Amino acid sequence: MTVPQRAATAVVFDLGGVLIDWRREFLYEQLIADPERRSWFLDTVCTLAWNADGDRGRPFAELVAERSARVPDEADLIAAYWQRWDEMSGPAIDATVAVLDEVQALGLPTFALTNWSAETLPRVRHRYGFLDSFDGMLVSGEEGIIKPDAAIYRLLCRRFGLTPERTFFVDDSVANIDTARDLGFVSHRFVDASALRSALIASGIPVSPGPRSP
Repeated sequence: MTVPQRAATAVVFDLGGVLIDWRREFLYEQLIADPERRSWFLDTVCTLAWNADGDRGRPFAELVAERSARVPDEADLIAAYWQRWDEMSGPAIDATVAVLDEVQALGLPTFALTNWSAETLPRVRHRYGFLDSFDGMLVSGEEGIIKPDAAIYRLLCRRFGLTPERTFFVDDSVANIDTARDLGFVSHRFVDASALRSALIASGIPVSPGPRSP
């Protein structure tokens, strides 16, 4: 393995899909029994693009009212998206939290850059104690910008004094990784904690390689 001449000196983590298992299906599997109807609802009514408007800072009251007016037959299920939002935020991904712990034990500063509504994060933040361990966190809903807009990465660097070429960035979204890479970040698309460990080691951050497969 070749270690880069200048190792990364800070690590930025995405939250949903990397440290927290967030899935709309956690809620809607309870509300819509039929898989085809559930897929239709999530693909055409309460879509990820619609959710992204909340991540960008639009109030959920507006989102729910607008979508309910457009699809009135689904108004109750649309309302549940806000009323029972907490049920979509699942458990911490323990294997990745363990990586975060190791990086912090090495003395490296760690940060979070997340697409998350400023209205919903406070509702579940108490579940995830590790969120208080970051040296800084940038929440899209508080800033009015979402990944993969390059502006939020630049804001991250300005606010926390980060240099992209010395900063390791991990996210589960291809689009978010592409922007980070274009801006010069040491970038890794998250698949699992084992691959993340390997990528960190390759960037000069000496975490353990993790448990060996039997």
